[in-house]
Amino acid sequence: MTLTLTVPPRVTDRAFARLAEINAGAESPQALRVAVDGGGCSGFQYRIELGSPSEDDLVLEKDGQKVLVDSVSLPFLADAVIDFSEELIGARFIIENPNASSSCGCGTSFSI
Repeated sequence: MTLTLTVPPRVTDRAFARLAEINAGAESPQALRVAVDGGGCSGFQYRIELGSPSEDDLVLEKDGQKVLVDSVSLPFLADAVIDFSEELIGARFIIENPNASSSCGCGTSFSI
């Protein structure tokens, strides 16, 4: 498996807006960290959490809001879109990943 970062991931305005809502009124706003870990039912899984930047992070920023992707996860997220979805069953950050050859029903696990 050879992965190269040709186009960095993109964050939608909707995802940045939701992050701004999360950080509204916070004494110290946090960044949204998007990472890829081994595991899940399809081989890889997304990890999305709030955190602080590290030295090797790609920082995607808009209107003071930051989304972080670590250097190990970057090749897996090349040309991906980080978005926020609100549906009747719940609201969550989602990843539209053109590198994923398949994914499981939950949407958090994928294979390449």
